[in-house]
Amino acid sequence: MSLFVQQLTHIDVSLWCPTQGLVGCSWQVDAILDGELGEDGMLFDFGEVKPWIKRTLDSGLDHTLLVPTLAPGVSITDCAEGICVNATAPYTMEVRGPKEAFTLLPWPAITAPRIAEHLSQILTERRPDNVHSVTLTLSEEATEGASYGYSHGLKRHIGNCQRIAHGHRSRLYIWQQNARQPQLEQQWSEWLNNRYLLEEADIAAQDNERLTCRYQAAQGDFVITLPQQQCTILPGPTTVENIAVWLAKQVATQSGQATRIQAFEGINKGAIAMSTPSPSVTP
Repeated sequence: MSLFVQQLTHIDVSLWCPTQGLVGCSWQVDAILDGELGEDGMLFDFGEVKPWIKRTLDSGLDHTLLVPTLAPGVSITDCAEGICVNATAPYTMEVRGPKEAFTLLPWPAITAPRIAEHLSQILTERRPDNVHSVTLTLSEEATEGASYGYSHGLKRHIGNCQRIAHGHRSRLYIWQQNARQPQLEQQWSEWLNNRYLLEEADIAAQDNERLTCRYQAAQGDFVITLPQQQCTILPGPTTVENIAVWLAKQVATQSGQATRIQAFEGINKGAIAMSTPSPSVTP
């Protein structure tokens, strides 16, 4: 007997990829539980399945930086902040923060199917008596238009969003003259894809090649150093609300037209902002 739950929850993470670098990901979680019916005629109460699995994910790798420790050029050391992750390919990166902000995996690369297998094993080990196994499937949101991945951290957030290198894969809708603008959506999504978004006030060091972002949050001290070209600087916190406002201003200024932006933060949530043209600032 199997019990299934589709779109049970979502996972938002960043991962280090040996070919792409820092990648923001959002995965939909579907679950299948195999086992035997209990005396109540149920395998597992639907009302308990979702919170049980969600608690496990939320207290584990969700909103962390996934690091394949066997990838070329990746090294892990202890530091004053907790853990220091260094990587050299495809570009150099250093991230420092409390150990809870990282998920270290002894693999050469990270893929959604392998993460799903890893999480399925964890949940199966913690299963109720009449459940034999738990199998998760992770998938990206099906989109017809443009989307982009980004990484960031929110130092003022009371939850795990304060971690300096977590991310999302997000849709982007741009309206002008009451119509979607697919070409602009694609242009800006390609430009933003796999960038690190940071608040200007958090810049600790910067030159023509590299940028260091540093802040203190409730969970501890965080530092990330990346190539300048991988970073996008916002005037305020990199919340989805501010991302939408910033994008609306940029697109309106570049195109010379009033613009409405619907920016997503991962799957099925986000913010809407509008702007009219102002003096030019373009990517």
